Amino acid sequence: MKILFITSTRIGDAVISTGVLNHLIQTHENAQITLVCGPLPASLFEGFPKIVKIISLKKQKRHGHWIDLWKQTVGTNWDIVVDLRDSAVSRLIRANKRYVLGPHIDKSRHKVEQAAQILGLSDIPSPTLYFSDEQNNFASKILKNHKGEKIIAVGPTSNWIGKTWEPEKFIEIIKWLRSEEGMYPDALVAIFAAPGEEAQALSVFESLPEDKRINVIAKGNPGEVAAVISKCDFYLGNDSGLMHIAAASNVPTIGVFGPSYPHLYAPWGNHTGYARTPETFDELINFEGYSAKTLEHTLMKTLNVESVIQTIKTLKTT
Repeated sequence: MKILFITSTRIGDAVISTGVLNHLIQTHENAQITLVCGPLPASLFEGFPKIVKIISLKKQKRHGHWIDLWKQTVGTNWDIVVDLRDSAVSRLIRANKRYVLGPHIDKSRHKVEQAAQILGLSDIPSPTLYFSDEQNNFASKILKNHKGEKIIAVGPTSNWIGKTWEPEKFIEIIKWLRSEEGMYPDALVAIFAAPGEEAQALSVFESLPEDKRINVIAKGNPGEVAAVISKCDFYLGNDSGLMHIAAASNVPTIGVFGPSYPHLYAPWGNHTGYARTPETFDELINFEGYSAKTLEHTLMKTLNVESVIQTIKTLKTT
């Protein structure tokens, strides 16, 4: 059973798609899956069973990346093609069944539900991650001196300043979580951030006692980082790919939201929740001179610490 699965170039959306990917893995015993994604999330799929090939699709001018993909796939008689990118490629190759993102999808529903709609599933499969031995070994090295200890994972950055909560508020939440009144008294704290996002993450990292902090800032590829997060006991972070990784790893997860859409991108799962600014995305960006490209400050100042703590207190962790 030859399956072509085309997913996102972005980490968060690629993780979200793993629910339907895992559904295919579980329901097709003899599946041989060719996975297509962007270079950034490619390592997240290295541990998945039944994936025989990962095509890392780097964007090119004049849609050259799609032409390259067509050349790599046109010679195969595919049993199933799943295309979450709505590309022309999925329509120009031979396939017995095609499941393609299109106008029949209800775009008002959560992205996990939209992915399930593409396959026509009534039961919504939750995003799920698998890890290779190499990725688990990377995580073990990062956490080698901390066996048996509770670990809070924190992602205090994002790829856009507008949806990045202030570091001092993360510091307050961490202080409460680690207090006698909090959920994880005296726990270790692992700080995560992507390359290029070090400055804000370091301010949170350096606020912690030296013997209680774990530095995972700009370390490893996404698959390796995901393996580390999967071994933590709780995750708190901005709306980002790391947040979706934590939720897909079945780690109790709280996301903080401002200028983004939780009805589409809230962490998904039984042990997840989110807190958001009183204002909606549209209200937050409704000011003179707004430009996403030139914005130099967070738009999340109205999200207070107390609201996030109350959200954490209602989270199901077991």
